[in-house]
Amino acid sequence: MMIRQMAKLDKIKEEIGWLKVIFSILIAIDLSLVGWLAQNYIKAALFLMICCVLGVFIVTSVIIWVNRTAYQKIDELEEL
Repeated sequence: MMIRQMAKLDKIKEEIGWLKVIFSILIAIDLSLVGWLAQNYIKAALFLMICCVLGVFIVTSVIIWVNRTAYQKIDELEEL
């Protein structure tokens, strides 16, 4: 029983570690897209602007999902 709890604890910790990596990468992508939008909103083609805004929306949504998932994993750790 104790070994199973330790294995589950290690698994959850590893999942949280991966979520931190994914979260960091997505933040960098999101900031890059917003920075590009800020620099090019006047001279960029409308299609590119729409694609970029859509990209920001999607990436931000995934960031929120990753954040919620990480907090759920942290709550699982508290239950062990």
